[in-house]
Amino acid sequence: MNPELIKKLPKKPSKIKFYSTIGLVAAIIISSALFSGFSFLDIIRNLKFAFRLIDSMFFPPAWSYADNVIKPLLQTIQMAIAGSFIGAVFAFPAALLAANNFIKIKWLNTSVRLFLNFFRTIPALVLASLFVAIFGIGSFAGIVALSIFSFGLISKMTYESIEAIDFGQVEAIISLGGNKFNIFRYAILPQVLPQYMSYTLYAFEVNVRAAAVLGYVGAGGIGQTYQIWLDLRRFDRVGIIIIISFLAVLIIDFISSSIRRRLV
Repeated sequence: MNPELIKKLPKKPSKIKFYSTIGLVAAIIISSALFSGFSFLDIIRNLKFAFRLIDSMFFPPAWSYADNVIKPLLQTIQMAIAGSFIGAVFAFPAALLAANNFIKIKWLNTSVRLFLNFFRTIPALVLASLFVAIFGIGSFAGIVALSIFSFGLISKMTYESIEAIDFGQVEAIISLGGNKFNIFRYAILPQVLPQYMSYTLYAFEVNVRAAAVLGYVGAGGIGQTYQIWLDLRRFDRVGIIIIISFLAVLIIDFISSSIRRRLV
């Protein structure tokens, strides 16, 4: 081969960077596990207790108690529906204010984003604990907690979708003398609405799972029933609660995912 041509060929990239990155990631994972007290030995040593608990819950579960699970489970789903809907209603206008390509006021965009980030950093379980202290034990506290959680989640994904729209439509409306309302009605809404609805359904899926444990802090739903029988060590009833909850979440996820695929 021509020596001049060999000189022009690109050199094989060094693998030092690749191996260094792998080593750094591995070191972070291992050090995090050690710092948090994670141990495979503890898992192995306690396997017999885990199998004993599983045997108590599922072999067999208390099938006769199944009818009593339906009402609190429906309450959990209703909490998730209400929380998702309320959060979604307030999320869209907040997303419009946060999107820097619709209302181009930097301090306003930044302030709204910080406001949204604040709510997204607080887990639904913590919110439920706070609202139980304010409103008392019951599903109302859970709905308020899920509404705020949904608001933070949906608004963030929505304003990111608004910023990613095809701006050609916006420019076309502006060139025809359109105002902000025209831009929103004919450029932003048609592009973002399917994604916004998809995000709302996704929040509902997440909220069904979250609502299932909010009762553990007194916020109503299936979690409260779960806590009662767990405290009483009636693991056979805990097992049937887990089975029915799992099937309900599975069905909801399947239906919601099917709808979301058609929307986007």
